[in-house]
Amino acid sequence: MRVLIADKFEQSGVDGLKTAGCDVEYQPALKDDALARAVSELRPDVLIVRSTAVAEPALIAGALKLVVRAGAGYNTIDVAAASRRGIYVSNCPGKNSVAVAELAFGLILSLDRRIPDNVAALRDGKWNKTDFSKARGLYGRTLGLIGTGQIGKEMIARAREFGLKVIAWSRSLTAESAAELGIEHKASPIDVAREADIVSIHVAMNKDTKGLIGAAFFDAMKSGAYFINTARAEVIDQDALAAAIENKGIRAALDVFAGEPSGGTGEFTSPIAQQVYGTHHIGASTDQAQEAIAAETVRIVTTFKDTGKVPNVVNLAKSTPATCTLIVRHLDRPGVLASVLDSISAARINVQEMENIVFEGAQAAVARINLESAPPESLLTQIRESNSNILELGLIVL
Repeated sequence: MRVLIADKFEQSGVDGLKTAGCDVEYQPALKDDALARAVSELRPDVLIVRSTAVAEPALIAGALKLVVRAGAGYNTIDVAAASRRGIYVSNCPGKNSVAVAELAFGLILSLDRRIPDNVAALRDGKWNKTDFSKARGLYGRTLGLIGTGQIGKEMIARAREFGLKVIAWSRSLTAESAAELGIEHKASPIDVAREADIVSIHVAMNKDTKGLIGAAFFDAMKSGAYFINTARAEVIDQDALAAAIENKGIRAALDVFAGEPSGGTGEFTSPIAQQVYGTHHIGASTDQAQEAIAAETVRIVTTFKDTGKVPNVVNLAKSTPATCTLIVRHLDRPGVLASVLDSISAARINVQEMENIVFEGAQAAVARINLESAPPESLLTQIRESNSNILELGLIVL
């Protein structure tokens, strides 16, 4: 299996792929047209990226079967274009959770104790204990989480040790599951904003979360509250945040920015960067996280190589146009399913999904074939009579 790595990647991951028998090409500087050319020339089966954008020209340039985002999000990959080509897209969820939670708490502490300003003053030759000794402290405050996935859960564990009360909203969070986590469930993001002294964002970027945190959210926040975003820039309305900083004294720290450079270095100017404590989209950038992500990437590629199955795939249809399931109980003989599919094809009925389960001893099997439209009784009779190895047919309306 040919693998192209078009981004920085841990040596342990490269070694793991080679040990698994993959032919690995490591070109971490590829992007845009150069990436498409490399896919065309090298014709890899698998493409591995981190922050490198994968647009449609790269997806259609060669014979890609799988794109692995060596990280949690996958918004830099044209998933729709990959789906049209039958290319799997997979990611490594949860492997950077500890690293992101650590950075988020670093930013919270930095806001509360004004650590960057302390450092800047000392380097400027100024001693200002009188001003910098004023801090609220975290103990007894309320941390509001937007999102309680793997990173959110790591935040909860750390908040407990700091003596913070935790309230949270997530699409999947219920009062019961919140109680199991030892936190308080809120019905909406606005409810979190109203009560929290500190808000930290931990949701994935998708059509449902784009612009989730807007003017109404910031209007609901307490004056002078802290706001942390280590998720994705597109989740928040940066203009609304800038207004809240100006008008409500919201203090913010961001690891992600709109329009940030896609590579490791580059020029970057942003008005909001002058208003917040900022880091350079480094949430997942610890040795621990990158080793874990590399190991998971190797597992994904190796599983695909050995079984044809893809762990963590993100672009399979959640539902299909199938209206019924044809159940075929048959002897495990050559050509049985071929004859069934030939008949279905001749009737111009589209197959959406299918599986064939073989019983112990490999004498008999049951096939389940999801069909876009129901076959008429005459076709079922034809299928039954066409092959003596078919034991029984059944039809389930979905």
